Amino acid sequence: PPMPDAAAKIGAVEADAEILRTPSGDGDQIWRVWELGSGKPNLVFFHGGYGSWIHWIRNIPFFRQHFTVYAADSPGLGDSAPPPDVQNADSIGRVIADGLNILFPTPEDRFHLVGFSFGAILGGHSAQYLDQRLQSFTLVGAGGLGLTRANGMPMARFRRDMTHDEFQALARNNLGILMLRDRNEIDDVAVLMQMLNTTRAVTKSRNISRDASLARVLPLCPAPIAGIWVEFDSTSYPFLHERQELLRRVQPDCPFVTIPAAGHWAMYEKPDAFNRA
Repeated sequence: PPMPDAAAKIGAVEADAEILRTPSGDGDQIWRVWELGSGKPNLVFFHGGYGSWIHWIRNIPFFRQHFTVYAADSPGLGDSAPPPDVQNADSIGRVIADGLNILFPTPEDRFHLVGFSFGAILGGHSAQYLDQRLQSFTLVGAGGLGLTRANGMPMARFRRDMTHDEFQALARNNLGILMLRDRNEIDDVAVLMQMLNTTRAVTKSRNISRDASLARVLPLCPAPIAGIWVEFDSTSYPFLHERQELLRRVQPDCPFVTIPAAGHWAMYEKPDAFNRA
């Protein structure tokens, strides 16, 4: 879509990423990597549903100072080819875990994993197939826990016959319903991100997110877990305590941080607070 300034801002962060590929279905899963070969500790980001690596665009410049950053496009989302089964979280998790085992081939190749929303579900389904290479798993606003959800406003659906202006307005409105509490933070980069990701999404996350599959597999995670939620998360407000209680049933010493005054996509709306957390 014709949004050159927003595209340039996304391109500026992407410009010096290296592209790595691992198998996904009949094609490749795409991993963008910053600081490859630097010897810094490894940090892997999984984005949310109908998303891509761009969910982390305001965080990568900070984290690459301290880590080799791997930002995945999950199978069937962003630039990644669909997995064999787009409806089964465990099948997708196996594809991702196989990819991580290629990227980190020895027990010394350790990494931290952070999953946002749907990405936390896929992270949990991947983690069960990983070993001591996984140093930690941080869940950010995770779905798939089978807990009480607020009944938010319905989001409008994208149609192929929409004009650019209609699609742009839809993307902006949906971001305000689901992702960002402060509508002043819905800039052109966020809108373009939403438009690009929506049109490419093959893996449909909504049904997977409403199932409790993450709650079932989380006890199989071989590493310490942690939780980051936001005060006004559209998927869990005002039931954040249920998330904290579930995580601490799995691991009683699980850290749980709440970021105040933000919506679901905290890493974009409150990047400094998120990066500190």
